[in-house]
Amino acid sequence: MLDPMMEQLLPGFVDECKEIVERVTDHLIELEKAHEQAHFDDLARGLHTLKGSAATLGLSELSELAHRMEDAVLPLRGKGAALPGALTDALLKTLDTWMAHLRATTAKSDLPDLRPSHKLLEAVRHAVQAVEPGKAAANNGKKPSKRGREARAARAEPAPAEPAAEEEAVPGEEAGSWRVRTREVVSLLHEVERLREVRLRLEERRRELERGLSQLARLGILAQTAEVRALLMGVQRALSADGDEAADIVASMEDELKAICTLPVRTVLEPLRRSVRDLCKQSGKLARLSIVGGEVSLDRRVLESLRGPLVHLVRNAVDHGLELPDVREARGKHREGIVVVRVEQQGNMLFIEVSDDGNGLDLALIKQSARDLSIVPGAELDAMTPAQLHQLIFRNGFSTRRTVTEVSGRGVGMDVVRSQIQALQGHVEVHSTPGQGTRFTLTLPAELGSSPVLVVRCGEHELGVPMSAVETSLLARSTELRMARTRVQLSHRDQLITVQDLGALLALRQPEVPHDGQPLLVLQSQGRRIALAIDEVIGDRELVIRPLPPEVRDLAAYQGAATLARGELVLIVRPDWLSGFEKRDASLTGTRRALVVDDSLTARALHRTALESAGYSVHTASSGRQALEQLRHSSYDVLVSDIGMDEMDGFELTLEARRRHELEAMPIILVSARDSDADRQRGAASGADGFLSKKDCASGRLIAEVQAVIARRQGVA
Repeated sequence: MLDPMMEQLLPGFVDECKEIVERVTDHLIELEKAHEQAHFDDLARGLHTLKGSAATLGLSELSELAHRMEDAVLPLRGKGAALPGALTDALLKTLDTWMAHLRATTAKSDLPDLRPSHKLLEAVRHAVQAVEPGKAAANNGKKPSKRGREARAARAEPAPAEPAAEEEAVPGEEAGSWRVRTREVVSLLHEVERLREVRLRLEERRRELERGLSQLARLGILAQTAEVRALLMGVQRALSADGDEAADIVASMEDELKAICTLPVRTVLEPLRRSVRDLCKQSGKLARLSIVGGEVSLDRRVLESLRGPLVHLVRNAVDHGLELPDVREARGKHREGIVVVRVEQQGNMLFIEVSDDGNGLDLALIKQSARDLSIVPGAELDAMTPAQLHQLIFRNGFSTRRTVTEVSGRGVGMDVVRSQIQALQGHVEVHSTPGQGTRFTLTLPAELGSSPVLVVRCGEHELGVPMSAVETSLLARSTELRMARTRVQLSHRDQLITVQDLGALLALRQPEVPHDGQPLLVLQSQGRRIALAIDEVIGDRELVIRPLPPEVRDLAAYQGAATLARGELVLIVRPDWLSGFEKRDASLTGTRRALVVDDSLTARALHRTALESAGYSVHTASSGRQALEQLRHSSYDVLVSDIGMDEMDGFELTLEARRRHELEAMPIILVSARDSDADRQRGAASGADGFLSKKDCASGRLIAEVQAVIARRQGVA
């Protein structure tokens, strides 16, 4: 008899399984015609998810039947042959029985007998094994089986409307309630998001007005501007009140929408306790599941999509991670292992951590399994770092088990996890310590909410740091800094904290030693502290963080991206990456360094690309003032600067650089949109070593000129 909690989950599980079975059916029909690895892989994932999810809900008979379907299919992995028609017929018929049994369980009606399905699968499995793959493929070259044709015909029929999507009354439904379509709720979510962005723009307008009032006050003509200032101050107060009201409306609407379309994470996590208990009985292990943050509510669609990955991770932690009680005791551990699932939502970002205190990932076994399965070429495998070896467990077909059990050995479990998290625009990471345990971290965007972000500046770049990780901000004082040969530390609250330059960590510039008055951020993440040196604190903002595009989603330093009120893109750094960053020597021995100065983003990108292609390490600045600030802390082999910049042009920058003793010998090349003799003469008079027009740079002359001025300087020296 099912637990009441499990029974509440069955209707949602039926819908989930219906989608999986439909997808598996499509793959079976396609694979019956011709083998295609992508179809086969997704077929295997679907069957594996059916097995694991059924076991989690205590539906052992259905889990066992899904296991038998896996037994029938997976021996054909990598054979390159189409599925035999008899096997397709048997699997399609078994899937029908599987769904009928699940629906009957949900409706508490008579259950269909599963024994004929077991016998059918066993018979067809032996029959297929007795036939050579080539012959099976030849037979399949004729036409799909009758069963396959019937399934395809059924798919062509209009699908009946699902009751949950209709606006009609349902027996037992609360009086006065409505049932609405999912797409209508999603549309409303998008409108709330637009309203949130309008509120952010209102706040930005208020700040602009405040800056305007400050400028008026600095003009010193208070009497003449009194009436205007009074009017503007009234507008400022009104904007502030309107912004606060808009914020209240957005928060209220978000809360109401959450109540409509979210469920607590515990509805998916609590059934895993039964799964852990059953696995322990099978394996002889002792384990306890601890859930932290189960009250966090998530979009129902996201929650259903997370069910499969969480099932795989928890089962994997017990089956692969935890040791047997006697082994744990011999290692000084408690006989009972612990698996912890921790859920945390920060604004519109969701973090789920599944950890165990077991043996950790066995790198030697992973490497040997990858070699045996020919997943990675031998030479590449030998050169892999531990972190790269950890990633192999997500490869399709990878398994360290030599025998297949009801829990593992198929090589599809972790592949399912990564695929489904990526489908949610998230990513999964693994961290393992030998003898201490393994931790999987899932990071994905939530549909609702915004995140408090501290926007800072490093050079010309604006970046975001999640406020949840910011412990405090302060100004650097030489009396509080401890300088060593290889590092800088900050004395903060009776503790020495490593100081890192944020721009250098992100490869935006060379490391700089903090100067008196420079802003520092003290971050705390995963129990570690770090002080970050930045150039300016712009302010805190409520931003909607979006995932990075798939092409750059593997950049470990960034959590995502957001847009400011005027549409400027801000990359959001990951606090755990920053706090866990091991200090390295940022200087590249034998690599020359160049500083490119231009107020045009396009020009900076073009010059940077050209110089990097020639082997230079390139940093950039968007103004003469920023360039001088970087030159104060860093040394470069060449400076390439545009002439026409606001506030300080290239001529003035060159003159200022030549006034500094340490910059007297640095080669400087000026670039101009005009190719005029007057500019050339003025550039030479200011102390520049070379002059190029933008046309010259576009034709590829920049590298040659850089090499020439460096050679001339070295010859003079």
